[in-house]
Amino acid sequence: MDQVQLPQRVESVRRFNRFYTRQIGLLEERLLRTEFSLSEGRVLYELAHHEHTTATHLADELGLDAGYLSRILSAFGRKGLISKQPSEEDRRRQLLSLTRAGQEAFARLNASSRDSIEALLRELEEAEQRKLTDAMASIEDLLGAGSEHRVPYILRPHQAGDMGWVVQRHGALYNREYRWDESFEALCAEIAAAFLRDFDHKRERCWIAEKAGENVGSVFLVKHPEREGVARLRLLLVDPKARGLGIGARLVHECTRFARQAGYSTITLWTYSVLASARRIYQAEGYELMSEEEDRAFGHDLVSQHWDLAL
Repeated sequence: MDQVQLPQRVESVRRFNRFYTRQIGLLEERLLRTEFSLSEGRVLYELAHHEHTTATHLADELGLDAGYLSRILSAFGRKGLISKQPSEEDRRRQLLSLTRAGQEAFARLNASSRDSIEALLRELEEAEQRKLTDAMASIEDLLGAGSEHRVPYILRPHQAGDMGWVVQRHGALYNREYRWDESFEALCAEIAAAFLRDFDHKRERCWIAEKAGENVGSVFLVKHPEREGVARLRLLLVDPKARGLGIGARLVHECTRFARQAGYSTITLWTYSVLASARRIYQAEGYELMSEEEDRAFGHDLVSQHWDLAL
């Protein structure tokens, strides 16, 4: 090692750190003009990218002092951003996950971060953008960034514009994969419109799965119009580009978890036997086939099925 040049290189790294923290606003008291500090934002990010995690795992992954992390998590708990449940493997361990309020808070923070970085990149030409991101990748490689132990997607509540995506992707994918006609897209549009028009925020939910800033999945849990205490699972979808990541199972489990919290006794769903991948997810979650019958729908002869999950 060139000991003569080392002090200058140390100063170069420190100068870059000062420049970059100013550039992305890390010296502001609140991160990206939100209610969160930088450390709180990092914890929120990790929670959003884990289905469940523990305080110990978070402390190790983020390199945070356990006492400091405990204070952050306590504040999140008081604000209703996280929920805790005992681990089935070790009842002494508490599994942490984001509540709906936590998912909404992260969605705002994530959107603000994405907009900020996009604005920075738009100031550069295409070649300059590639040069910048290549340099960042080199820094990660040299300093041994390592792999990230988290799911490569987030779940969030619906936002403006999501319903249009849900309808479009259902119509396009089911036509491509099953040759269903436009009457299926019309049905999806009716379901989405009814959800927005009659949305009960205490008893109903829509979750959107997002990967690298792009919508890749959806599911809805809504009140049954005729059966008291019964919820309906609707419009489960995982885009082909995101299949194999466990998104479908996670979306279905979120419905189960929320339905229990909301006091439902049963979740019911209507599907078709041809949808084998979705059926396997329902069976793994504990749904039972209640009835099936031959049906003519969406331009095909199909077998419709009704499944129930007792909560």
